[in-house]
Amino acid sequence: MPTKEITPTRSALLEVKKKIKLSKSGYKIMKMKRDGLIIEFFEVLEKAKKMRGSVLSDYDTAMQKIAVARAVEGAIAVKSAAYALKAGPQVKLGSKSIMGMMVPKVECEIIHTPMTQRGYGVISTSAYIEEAAQSFEKLLDTLVRAAEVEITMKKLLDEIEKTKRRVNALEFKVIPELEEAEAFVEFRLQEMERENTIRLKHLKKKGEAAE
Repeated sequence: MPTKEITPTRSALLEVKKKIKLSKSGYKIMKMKRDGLIIEFFEVLEKAKKMRGSVLSDYDTAMQKIAVARAVEGAIAVKSAAYALKAGPQVKLGSKSIMGMMVPKVECEIIHTPMTQRGYGVISTSAYIEEAAQSFEKLLDTLVRAAEVEITMKKLLDEIEKTKRRVNALEFKVIPELEEAEAFVEFRLQEMERENTIRLKHLKKKGEAAE
């Protein structure tokens, strides 16, 4: 708040003091939110590291299982089993709150399909194809959960940056400018009071001289 835009009055001083109080209160709240978000971020970061490890592990397992199935049954048999599957995975999207910020919540409703509902013959299909199918279902389940964690981590990072900018703006711009305005108004009011006192003394002396 530029001091030249302020009229040095008692009401202006009270208004500036009120703004300073609100700004400092807001600064404390925003600082607490920033610290809370950072704590949440590091917790989610740990989950993300574990999930990335799980994704790599499940991916390697799935690729090994499918390679074995192709080697034993042949590529055509594996493709036929894959095309026979009618039902697809179903994922439910929702949201949840972290420190007042909404982040995605992903639930895998239908990922694992029973062997009897896969669409291919149980007797005509070997255990290798079934193991490969189960491995890819597990990989899909892990990928869905990993996606939720990754998106949450990104949203937390964005919110932390926004909150940090607000905290810095309050700390280094808004509050200092308001305090500068407060000091200016107080100084001008004191000056005006001194000027009035001098004027009254001068008038008193003129009145006494006239008598």
